[in-house]
Amino acid sequence: MKDNKLIAEFMGVDQVDIDQAYEDYGELKYHISWDWLMPVVGKVNETSYKIVISSNITELFDKEDNFINFQGDDIKINTYKAVVEFIKQNNK
Repeated sequence: MKDNKLIAEFMGVDQVDIDQAYEDYGELKYHISWDWLMPVVGKVNETSYKIVISSNITELFDKEDNFINFQGDDIKINTYKAVVEFIKQNNK
C-alpha cells in the first residue's frame, strides 16, 4: 500500500528498512497493527495537530482546532485514515 510507505517515510524509516520490511513481512503493517500505528499517532500528537481516538470515531484536529471526523466500524482503519490525512496535509 502506498499510504503505508508514506507513513514509513514520515516516521523516518529509510528506503533500505522499508525494503527489508516488505521482505520480512510481505508488507508494512500500519493499516493492520496497533503496534505499528500508535507510534505514528504519538508523533502526530507532538506536532500542532492532534489525533483523538474514541470508541467509533477518530478525529484529526489542526492547529486552529478545525477537525475532520473519521467514522466507521473499524477504529483502527479510522485512525489509519486520520494519520494518512495528516501526512498529506503536512506534506503540502
